[in-house]
Amino acid sequence: MFAPPDTDDVPAGTFPPPALEPAKSRVPAHRAPAFPSTSPKKRRYGDDRRRRFSLLIVRGDGERVLRFNFPRPAAVAAGVALAVAVSATAVLLGNWLKLRELTREAVTFHEQIEQQRATIDTFNRRVTEIRRDMAGWRELHARIWEPLGPELTPGGRDRGIGGGTLTVDKVPERLSPAEELNRLGETVKEQTDNLKALERLTARAGRMLAMLPTRWPVRGSVNSEFGVRHSPWNDGREFHSGMDIRANQGTPVYAPAAGTVVHAGPAQDYGTAIVLDHGQDIRSLYGHLSKLNVQNGQHVVRGAVIGYSGNTGRSSGPHLHYEIMVKGQAVNPRAYLWD
Repeated sequence: MFAPPDTDDVPAGTFPPPALEPAKSRVPAHRAPAFPSTSPKKRRYGDDRRRRFSLLIVRGDGERVLRFNFPRPAAVAAGVALAVAVSATAVLLGNWLKLRELTREAVTFHEQIEQQRATIDTFNRRVTEIRRDMAGWRELHARIWEPLGPELTPGGRDRGIGGGTLTVDKVPERLSPAEELNRLGETVKEQTDNLKALERLTARAGRMLAMLPTRWPVRGSVNSEFGVRHSPWNDGREFHSGMDIRANQGTPVYAPAAGTVVHAGPAQDYGTAIVLDHGQDIRSLYGHLSKLNVQNGQHVVRGAVIGYSGNTGRSSGPHLHYEIMVKGQAVNPRAYLWD
C-alpha cells in the first residue's frame, strides 16, 4: 500500500500525484443487475399503494371529479357487508312475498270460514224446524192410532210408571251441529218405526177394505131406507132390514166386494136371491132378482156381474133389495157404501 504524500512538501505550481483508486469490481457486465435497486422508502410507498383501493367518480366526458382511497381491509369489510346486506335483503324479500301470499290465503280462508259459519247456522235452524215438524208428526200419528185402539198402537207400552223425581238438566237452546244431528237421527228413527207400523196397518186395512162391500151393487135412488118404515102391505109399521134401490127389470147387479157365493136361488120373501160371504163375518144379500149369473160355491171378484134385478118374491115392483149382515145381524148398508 502507498500512503499519500504530504501536500506541504509539494512545490508550488505542481499538482499532487493522483491518489490510488480502489480497484474496480471485475464483475462481468452481463452479470450486473438489469434495474437499479429500489430504496426502502420507495418500497414502502409501493406496498402502501398495493394495500389501498381507489374509487373514482368521473363525468360523462371522462374527466375525473372525485377520488376516494380506501384501505384494503376497509374495502374487503365493505364488500362483505354489502354481500351480507344483499343476501339479507333477498331473504327478507322472499319472506315478504311468502307472507303476502299467506295473507291472501288467510283472507280467502276467512271468507270460506264465514260462509261455512253461515251455512252451519242455516243448517241448525233448518234442523230445529224439522224437529218441530217431526214433533207434529208424532201428534198426528197419535191421532191416527187412537181410533184403532191401544192394542194396535206401536210399542203398546203401559202408562203405569213411577219412581223418584230427579232434576234434569235443562237442554241448551243452542246445540252443536253434532248434537242436532244425533237428536234428528233419533227422531227420524222413531218416526220411521211409526211409519213402518202405520204401513203394516194400512196394508191390513187395505185388505180389510177390499173385503168390505163398499160399492153400490146398482146405481139408483133409494125407495126405502134401512130401519122402521110404514109397511107397504098394511097400515102398520115394520122393520126393514136393508135398502130397496130403484132398478129397472134386468139391470145388472155387481158384486160390491170379492166373496164366495153361499146361496144362489129361492129365498122365501126375497124371491130369487144371492148371498155372498166376504169374510170377517160379513155377508151381503141381493133379493128380488130376475136372473142369476153365479152358482153356489163360486168365488167372485169385486165388480163381477152376479145377477139381474127383478120383481120376484114379496115385491111391489122391480127393484133390488140390498142387505148387509155382520155376524148374522143386519146393519145399515149406507155405512159401507163409499164407492
